[in-house]
Amino acid sequence: MTGLNFYLVSYDISDPKRLREVYRTMKGFGRGLHYSVFRCDLTSQGVVELQASLDKIINHNQDRVMIVDLGPVEGSTEKRIIFLGRHLPAMTREAVIV
Repeated sequence: MTGLNFYLVSYDISDPKRLREVYRTMKGFGRGLHYSVFRCDLTSQGVVELQASLDKIINHNQDRVMIVDLGPVEGSTEKRIIFLGRHLPAMTREAVIV
């Protein structure tokens, strides 16, 4: 798959209702790695859609979302992050119907 970049998304949401909404939104874009940390393989359009979705949910004076672009998915994305302890199974890419 070309055009996909590996994004690491972390968030700190102060309100439980917004936190649940951000979590549900993130599940639509990627896979949870840790509490409030997701891995997302997205196109440039996908990251714009992610930002727009989260922008509608968060309180910009109380919450924080960090999106880190770790580069193209092709290659050894698993070597970009070091995990100690229990490892998660490899991500699988499923077809998306638009």
